[in-house]
Amino acid sequence: MARCYSPRAMAQEQPVQALVVALTEEVAGAVYSLNRLRPDAACFVLPESAKPLVEHDLQPKLSQVPRRWDWIVVPDVESFPSCYVTIARSLPALLETWGIESGSLVLDLSGATAAMAAGLTLAALPHASRVVSIIGAQEGREGETVTLDGMEKQWVQANPWDEAARGMRREGCSLFNRGALAAAAAVFRQIEHRVSGGLKPLYRALADLADGYDLWERLQHRHAWEKLKTSIKALEMATLFGGPAEVKSCLPAIKANSGFLEKLVLDPSEVKESVAVDLLAHAGRRLRVTNDAEGAMRSLLRALEALAQRRLFTAHGIKTWDVRPEQLPQALQENCRVCHLDDIDGKYRLPLQAQFRALAGLGDQLGQSFLREWPTMKPLLDAANRGILGHGFEPVKAERVQQLYDVVVRLAGSNESTLPRFPTLNL
Repeated sequence: MARCYSPRAMAQEQPVQALVVALTEEVAGAVYSLNRLRPDAACFVLPESAKPLVEHDLQPKLSQVPRRWDWIVVPDVESFPSCYVTIARSLPALLETWGIESGSLVLDLSGATAAMAAGLTLAALPHASRVVSIIGAQEGREGETVTLDGMEKQWVQANPWDEAARGMRREGCSLFNRGALAAAAAVFRQIEHRVSGGLKPLYRALADLADGYDLWERLQHRHAWEKLKTSIKALEMATLFGGPAEVKSCLPAIKANSGFLEKLVLDPSEVKESVAVDLLAHAGRRLRVTNDAEGAMRSLLRALEALAQRRLFTAHGIKTWDVRPEQLPQALQENCRVCHLDDIDGKYRLPLQAQFRALAGLGDQLGQSFLREWPTMKPLLDAANRGILGHGFEPVKAERVQQLYDVVVRLAGSNESTLPRFPTLNL
């Protein structure tokens, strides 16, 4: 009995944004890829001699002609330098004109010479997240069997970013550890857009993590806490589904940071207890991680003030931004009335040194400690006032910031181990 066999149906895939097709003489593989992937935009990388093939042999066989298409003509298909330079100079501008998103490009190397394939892959790597090719069928080789012109072939595909992401991930971690948090987040987002689906959650979590710490560094505590909570859950899932083993060692520090932010954010007090500690840690990072002495000094002075504000508010019921002169020691009341009236809102506001003098006059231990440290602090505060972000025109020296930092840490009753620390990423 005669048997009839229906031809194998072409695999259906979601249309892609853009497809770059390399070809020289044969168009069957290009036709298959174009009909299977149905790109919105297509670019042909070919020698001048292959242009007629596209117009006369390829286009009539397409079930759906790309809405936009163009070509890049390579002068020597056997020369890698020639192919790479030509493609690298033309492709990025073309993709920008088409508005192709990073990671949305697909490469078809079926008809490429070795030089074309190498040049195209290298030039397109920042933009592509998938490489396909139709090759000869072979026993044991992974791939999908397809039939072209009556011959069995194999459709193979890979995402080079699944492996290349490791090196770029290390770059993102290095940026994070150097305090370039926004830049680290951008790197992790780029990786997320380029890797295959199963790896995307890991890099989305790392990007959220870097975003969270960047928000924290900009003192956006609530938003930072929300980002960290999201990233922790995703990183925990990543440890269960094949993520880097080193992620697990980072989680305790990240969870501790999230707990610190939770306490700060949910503290209902007008003068939050954890702010001074956070500002001290912020000053330390500005000084040692990002080498920003001016920013560190500014944070340090604010931390010093927050210490006094917290003690005046909790122990003596004094709001430094709205003080009543009669709340102060007798010797300071007249000075407050004369010197500390705010012309804008008519309230009495105590500046930094007046806050500590008030504490000392009230017999508070923090104020007394301030007076004992005053001989050491006076030249340091003078240096801060003369700084560019203070009230002067002289850059603050890092050693001056470190000296004042040590004093403020003593006044706060803290040490390095009690301050919140950002994790070190070594993934």
